[in-house]
Order: sequence, then C-alpha cells, then structure tokens
Amino acid sequence: MSGVEANRAAGPARLRRAVLVPGAASVAFGVSLVASAADPVLGWTVLGALALCALIAVVAWRPAVGTYVYVSTVCLVAGIDRNTLIPLLRPNEALLSIVLVGASVGGWYRFLGGARSPMSFTRVDLALAGFLLFSTVWPVTSVLVRGAWPTSLDVASLLPVCKLVALYLLVRHTVLTEHQCALLVRLMVRSGAVVALIALLQTLHVGPVIGVLHRFYAPDESAGEVGDRGGATLGSPLSTGDVVVIALVLLLCCHRRALFGRKESLVLGIVLCAGVPAAGEFSTWIAAVVALGLLLWRMPELRRPALRATPLVAVAAVVGAPAFLRRVGEFSGSGVPESWLGRWDNLSNFFLPRFDLTHIVLGVAPNPVLNAPETWREVIYLESGYLYFLWIGGIPLLVAFIWLSVEVLRAVRRDRLVPGVGGGCASALEILWWVLLVLTVLDPHLTVRGTGDLLFPLLALVMGRSRDRQPA
Repeated sequence: MSGVEANRAAGPARLRRAVLVPGAASVAFGVSLVASAADPVLGWTVLGALALCALIAVVAWRPAVGTYVYVSTVCLVAGIDRNTLIPLLRPNEALLSIVLVGASVGGWYRFLGGARSPMSFTRVDLALAGFLLFSTVWPVTSVLVRGAWPTSLDVASLLPVCKLVALYLLVRHTVLTEHQCALLVRLMVRSGAVVALIALLQTLHVGPVIGVLHRFYAPDESAGEVGDRGGATLGSPLSTGDVVVIALVLLLCCHRRALFGRKESLVLGIVLCAGVPAAGEFSTWIAAVVALGLLLWRMPELRRPALRATPLVAVAAVVGAPAFLRRVGEFSGSGVPESWLGRWDNLSNFFLPRFDLTHIVLGVAPNPVLNAPETWREVIYLESGYLYFLWIGGIPLLVAFIWLSVEVLRAVRRDRLVPGVGGGCASALEILWWVLLVLTVLDPHLTVRGTGDLLFPLLALVMGRSRDRQPA
C-alpha cells in the first residue's frame, strides 16, 4: 500500500476518533448532569463510574498511558490510608487495579487479533516467580501443615509482593520502546523530586503543607509532630528516604545518557539532595552514603563533577538540616539512636523467642505484625528485613530472595555498559539493589510503600531492554 493509500485508509479512522471521543464525552457529561439534577450523590456516582470506564478504555487502547499515570502518582497518594478516600483500598491500590484491568482487556483483545507477547522469559523472571511462590503459597501451606488456618490478616500480608510482581509484568508488557522507557524514567525521577520538595517544606513547617499532610496523610499525629520529619505524601520518613535515594541515583546514572538536560538535572539534583537530610531517617543517610560510594567506585568519571558540586550539595544539606538535627538529638548515651534500642527490645522480647528449628525452616506466620501487650501501643512491627523473610517463609523464602538478588545483579552487571537509557537503568539498579541488600539488615525495604513501586518498574525496564532475553 502506498503512502497516499495509507493516508486515505487512516483518514476515516482519524475522523471516527475525532467525532466519537468528544461525542462520547459530551453524552457522558450530559448523563451526569441529568443524574445530578435528580440527586447530587447519584450524579457524582454516575460521573465517577463514567470516568472509571473511560480510564479503563484509554489504558486498553494505550497501555503505556496507564503505566505512566501509576508510576508518576504512586508516591503522591500511597500515604493516604485505606477508607480515607476509597473504601478498603489506598488510592494507589485502586489505581493499579484499574490500570491492570484496562491493560488486561487491551492485551486480550490484541491477543485475539494475533499479536504476540512482547515479553521473553529470562533467568530473572524465573527467580522472581520463585520469590513470588515462596512469598505467598509457601507461607499459607506451612500454616496448613501445622494444623492451623490462615487468617484474613495473614492473607492480606501476602498481597504486597503480588502487587509488586503485577507491577513488574505491567511495565514489561507496556513500556516497549526507547522513548517510552526514557519517559518513564523521567516521570520516576520527577515524582521523587516532588516528594523530596514536599518533605523539605514539611520539615520547614510551611503551614499549608503541614495542613494538607495532617488532613490526609497523618491524621493520627498532631500538626507539630507532622513537621518533625519528612514523611511527605508517603506518610513515612522511611519510605520518603527510599524514594529520594532511588530518584537521585537514577538521575545521576541517566544524566550521563543525556536523558535530562543540564539545568533540569541541576534543579532536580539540588531538591533531591536536600530531601535526603529532610527525611529525618537514619537508614536514608546510610543508603545515601552506600549509594555515593558505589557510584564513585563504578563510575570514576563522576568523581570530578562530584567535587565541583560540593558547594551546591552543602547548600542543599543546610536547607534540609532541621530534620537532621532533630533526629541526631535522639541519640542515647550508648551512642545509638533511641529508636534502635526499642527495635532491639522488640526483636529480643517478641520475635526472636519464636524462632525454633521448625519455625526457621517453615516460617512463623505470614503476618509479621504482632498485637502489643501494652496499652500505649496496639501493634509491634518486625523491624529486620532478613528476619522478616525468615518469619514469613523460613529458609525457603530467604533463599528465594538471595536467588533473586543474585540473578538481578548478574543481569545488570552485563547490561550497565549498554549505551542509552537501558544502560543508565541497569547502572542505577545495580547500585540500588546493593543498597537494598544493606538496608534489609534494618527493615524489609522491598515491601515498604514507594520503594518497590519504583524498584520493580526499574527492574522491568532493565529486563525489557536486556541483551540477554533468551528463555531461562
């Protein structure tokens, strides 16, 4: 078919889109107006249902759009608790469900039309499948083997890993071209910078920011407590720090591939550097030091620019210093943070005594949260990442995580030298996965809100553009 004939054939399709899309929107708006005239609640319900159907249709038509929307907004809404805006779900969970439905509908339609799956099976995919199996099926099976029955909380505790794997598959199937990959990376870094800026304004006690965060993200804290540390829109300083470090490493690795302009890189870098102390989290500062050391080791060409950027980094550190100084003031006489003493007290009194030989092999329970015996708190969290794996799935789950880590690091070690966005993502993922392995000593960072929501799309981008895409 010639170019003229192709344009003629495409003309009616363009005309149908130009007429049908505005027409459908007009009809939907008219229906909502009629419904709202009779009952305002009914009108908003109808409008919401129409918007939901429209989003599903758009994602089915252009699946990458759904991925962009989720990744760019997850860090801005993940800190809103369930039942605050949406019954039973956080906003990011509801959005991901909608995006997955739309992508599945579109994928099924294209499959019926003869399209082939763009995803090839790799060794990382095999390791990820094993990690999913031992994070979900194995813990439930071990409970049943011991003659018990998993509770609803046990089942709910297994869903975060399912969500991360679903997000990985979504990115693998929807972000396919170099342009799409570059756009997703930019959205990840920019959303991380927005989180860092909000955390910075939060710790500087900017009134409107404190008010919004207190209303939607930290309703159980006083307005004064909200401004002590940079929980931002993730509702957790731990999550905020992880997101800021991920975005900063991704910016530095991809700037070398010309994904960001010089001025944009400068502005984003300053904001993200200020967000590191503003998070007010010891693990964030440890992560920043480890990431910086790995960056300078793996990329010697960054050493001279890093030296020249020292004054700007110092200015950013001063801006974010209030939260840092408040947090440092919490050190106890033993030379460690008081929160770490409480962490060790919880581990030694409530979690470690449960580990006998059987529980080390099979796991203790799918739910790593215990009811507190005291009246001043309701629950006790397991604050140790590797013990978290042992608690949920025993040695098999811990081995599965190590297997996944080995395969990820093997893949990125080979692909980090690839030119373009693929090499930048691989370089960033290598550094960030090593940081994850270090921080997992302290907390289960992989399942912390926001952390996996950026790491797993990054892993999907790397594997989607990997030079080693043959079946495992």
